[in-house]
Amino acid sequence: MTSSAQTSTTAFRLGGIGILLAAGLVSVTIAMMFGGAAAPLLLGDPGPFVRWALPLVKLVMNLAAAGMLGSLVLALFALRSGDDSFDVALNTASVSAAVFTIASGVSGFFAFMAAFTPELSADPLFGAQLGKFLLNLPLGQSWLITTLVGAVVTILAFAWRSWTATLITALLAAASFVPLATQGHSGELSGHTMAVNSILLHTVGAAVWLGGLLLVVLLRGRVPVSDLVRRYSTLAIAAFTVVAVSGVTRSIVAIGDWGSVFSPYGFIVLAKIVLLGAMGVLGAWYRVRLIPKLESDRAAGWFWLLVLCEVGLMGLASGAAAALARTPPPAGTEAAFVRTPAEHLTGTALPPEFTIDRWFTQWNIDILWLVAAGFGVFFYLAGVRRLHRRGDRWPIHRTVFWVLGMLMLVWVTGGPINAYQEYLFSVHMLGHMMLTMAIPLLLVTGAPVTLALRAIHKRDDGTRGGREWIMWAVHSPFARIVTHPFVAAAIFIVSLWAFYFTDLVRWSMYEHLGHEWMVIHFLISGYLFVMSLIGADPVPYRLPYPGRLITLIAVMAMHAFFGIAIMMQSGLMVADWFGSMGRTWGPSPLDDQYIGGGIAWSIGEIPTLILAITVAIQWSRNDTKLQKRRDRHADRTGDAELEEYNARLARIAERDRRQAEREAR
Repeated sequence: MTSSAQTSTTAFRLGGIGILLAAGLVSVTIAMMFGGAAAPLLLGDPGPFVRWALPLVKLVMNLAAAGMLGSLVLALFALRSGDDSFDVALNTASVSAAVFTIASGVSGFFAFMAAFTPELSADPLFGAQLGKFLLNLPLGQSWLITTLVGAVVTILAFAWRSWTATLITALLAAASFVPLATQGHSGELSGHTMAVNSILLHTVGAAVWLGGLLLVVLLRGRVPVSDLVRRYSTLAIAAFTVVAVSGVTRSIVAIGDWGSVFSPYGFIVLAKIVLLGAMGVLGAWYRVRLIPKLESDRAAGWFWLLVLCEVGLMGLASGAAAALARTPPPAGTEAAFVRTPAEHLTGTALPPEFTIDRWFTQWNIDILWLVAAGFGVFFYLAGVRRLHRRGDRWPIHRTVFWVLGMLMLVWVTGGPINAYQEYLFSVHMLGHMMLTMAIPLLLVTGAPVTLALRAIHKRDDGTRGGREWIMWAVHSPFARIVTHPFVAAAIFIVSLWAFYFTDLVRWSMYEHLGHEWMVIHFLISGYLFVMSLIGADPVPYRLPYPGRLITLIAVMAMHAFFGIAIMMQSGLMVADWFGSMGRTWGPSPLDDQYIGGGIAWSIGEIPTLILAITVAIQWSRNDTKLQKRRDRHADRTGDAELEEYNARLARIAERDRRQAEREAR
C-alpha cells in the first residue's frame, strides 16, 4: 500500500469513529432537550451536571459495549486466528471493553447521584452511602456487576487469544448486557418480563450490528474486503431482525396505547424506528447491489461511502437510545400502585380463573424464546431447502418433528402455561415436564446437527463458520463428558431433585434471571438425555441398546420417586410464594402441589414410555440391519466364513478322535 493510500485508509478509519461519536452526541442532546430528560425534576433533582452527564456517559458506554461484543463476534465468524486482522479485532475489543468498564463505573456513580441526590463530599458517610448502593440495592448491584465483567473482558481480550478463549470472552461480553437490561425503564414498567427480555435482545443485537460494522471500518486495507463484508452482512441481517422485533416489542410495552405515540417519548421512539428502517434499506441495498461487485473500484467506493452513512445513522440511533433511558415514559405506563399480593410478588395482576378455554386464549409471550424459536425454524428450513436445491433428500418426518418442537417451545414459554406457572405449582410442573421431556423428544428427532453439517458450506480459508463451530462443539472435551449416557442421565435426574428440594426453585420464582436459567437448563438437560438414547446426531459415545434400556428404566424409576416425593410433602414448597398469592379460585396451594407431584409421576412418564418404545424399535431395526449386512456379506463371499468355521470344527473333532484312539491303545 502506497503512502497516500495508507493515509487515506487511516483517515477513513478515524473518520468513521468520529462520525459515530459526533452523530451520537448530536442525537442525545436533541433527544434530551425534546423529551424532557434535560429538564429539572420537581422532586429529587440531582442538578444539571448529573442530568446531562448520565446520558452522555451512558452513550459512551453503549458505543464501547458495541465495539467490545461486535468485534469479538465478527472475529469468531469472519477472521482467522493468528492473523493480524484477528489481533486487530481483539485489540479493538480490549480497548472498547476498557472504555466500557470506565464508563460503566462512572455511570453507576452518576446513577447513585441521580437516585439519592446526596451532596458530593469526602465525608465517610458519602462513601458509606455509595457502598450501600453498590452492594445492597439491585440498581447498584447491576452497575457493579457490569463494571466487573467489563474489566474481566478487557483482560481476557488482551491476554488470551485462541479460538476457545475468544469464544469464552465473547460469552462474558454478552453476559455484561444482562444486568444492563434490568436498568432504566425496563425495570419499572408493569410488563417487567417483556421489557427486560426485549431490551436485552435489543442491546445485544444492536451491539453485534454496530460493533461489527465498526470493525469492518477499522479493517479496511488490512484484509480482502469481499469475504469479510459478506460474512458480516449475514450477521448483520440476523442482528437487524433481532433489533427490529425486540424494538417493536419494547415500544409497545413502553408506549402502552396509541394516544401516547405522540408524546415526547413516543416521538423519540418513532425517530428510532425511522432510523432503523433507513439502516435496513441501506444494508439491503449494498448487500444486493454492491457486495457482489466489490472487486470493482467504483462499487467499492460506493460501498465505503454507504458504510459511513450507516455508521452515522447508528450513532443517531444510539444517542436517541441513551436519551430515551432518561426520558419520562408516557403517563400510565409506569408500574401501577401495588394492590394485591400477586402484584407484589409477580409485578402483574392475578389472571382470571384457569378454566378450559384459558388453554387456548391466555397468552404471556416471552419474546426471548419467540425469537429463538423463530430463528430455529428459519435456519432449519433454510438448511432443508439448500439440500433439496442440490439434489439431496432430507426426511420429511424430521422437519415436521423439529417444527412441532419449536412450536411447542413457544406455546410452553409464551402460552397458558407461562401465564399461570407463577400462580399454580401444578402448571409450573407441567411446563417443567414438557421442557425437559416432551420438547427434547421432538427436537432430537429433528437431528439438527446432522442437517447443519450437511447443509452448511465448509470453509477452506482457516476461518470458522457455523459448520466449523458445530464440529468443534461436538468433538470438544466438554461435549464428550455431558453427552455420555451415564452423565446425561445423572444430570437429568439430579437436576430434578436439586431444583425442587433446594432454594433454586425459589430463585426461579423471585428472579427473572432464575426463571430463564430454569428454562435453558431443563431444556438442555432433557435434550442431552434424549439424544444419548435415540439421537441420530453424532456423539462421541453411545451405549449398546440393552444398556440404553437399562439406563432408561433406572431414570423412569427415579422420576417416579421424584413425583411421589412431591406428593408426600406435608408442607407447602416455596410457601412464601405459592401460599401468598391471594388466589381465591382453583385448588388450595397444598392440593395444587399434590396435583403437581401427580403430574410429575404420571404425565411425566408418558414421554419416557415413548422413549422406551423408540429404543426398542431402533434395537429391532438395528438387529435387522446387522442380519441383512451379514447375509449380503455371505452372498458376496460364498458363505466362506461359515465354511471356514465348519472346517475348523471338523479339524477339532478329528483331532479329538485321534487323541481318543491313542489313549485307547
